[in-house]
Amino acid sequence: MAHEVEQFSDGTAAFVSARESAWHNLGTVTTSAMTAEEAMRLAALDSWNVRLVGLHATEMTGEGTTLLDVPNHRASVRTHPKTGRPETLGVVGPDYTPMQNEEHAEFLNHLVDESGAHFETAGSLKGGRQVFLTMKLPQTMTIGQGDAVDLYIAAFNSHDGSTAFRIVVTPVRVVCANTLRAALRNTRSSYTVRHTSGARARVAQARQALGLTFRYAEEFEKAAQRMLDVEMSTPDLRKIVDELWPLEGSDSARKKTNRDTRWASIRNLFEQADTQAGIRGTAWAGYNAITEYANHVAPARGADADAKAAVRAERVITGSTDDVMERAFRLLTV
Repeated sequence: MAHEVEQFSDGTAAFVSARESAWHNLGTVTTSAMTAEEAMRLAALDSWNVRLVGLHATEMTGEGTTLLDVPNHRASVRTHPKTGRPETLGVVGPDYTPMQNEEHAEFLNHLVDESGAHFETAGSLKGGRQVFLTMKLPQTMTIGQGDAVDLYIAAFNSHDGSTAFRIVVTPVRVVCANTLRAALRNTRSSYTVRHTSGARARVAQARQALGLTFRYAEEFEKAAQRMLDVEMSTPDLRKIVDELWPLEGSDSARKKTNRDTRWASIRNLFEQADTQAGIRGTAWAGYNAITEYANHVAPARGADADAKAAVRAERVITGSTDDVMERAFRLLTV
């Protein structure tokens, strides 16, 4: 499959969303908000028992086979959620300490405490090597007269040593389910914990660090309101797009064609799309046109529409479009 949501031989997938996904329409959809336990079970994330196992190398010569220890590395292994058999997820260094999926969910529960937040999505990517959970916070931001933006906390973890445990705060625009991550100067919207022996203790620090979440929401709302108050023309937006995706004179004809296709899509979103109807002709509409393109329109590889939708969903889940959106926010905010 072109996408990386974990698929099982029984036809199920390691993904679940509450009622309707915040970002896409993939996987199992529940009829109500989820608890941590339900998110773990429905996304096949429970009872993995991620553990470290010693590694050995095999040398084969004319004199026979020699088994060699690999002292400074371990294999990260899980119990497969469907077969029950051990499965290697990756090779990690001597300081790596696994964080179980249940700990991941428990941390989010403690982080939001009694705020009224609920689990929104959970899932596994790349054959279990990466997992994610998101929670929807109860507060909603309103830009202008009625452009609603919800706030989410998303937590990402890897079991192969490729990334740290990471928590991000991300606004999602209701009208088009756009993730609007932004780099604000004086607020914290993310927190990272390395997989070391002290990781569990340091996770507790995240709550204090992300206590700035509400300040982040306030600053984001103010910045968005300022963008809504600024008129933007199509030529103005073209300058921003050209700065985000610069083209050199020596670039190939294919890149130039891609540039023209990209601009046509963004221009159409800005000038014609229903998702911009209430904010058309503003810098806020320009920013949303760029983020909607990055998350939902930009080309995605896949054999069919479902596979392409999954690729676009993973862009949001993994944050692969964050750089473009954050640069766009910096260029457009006033």
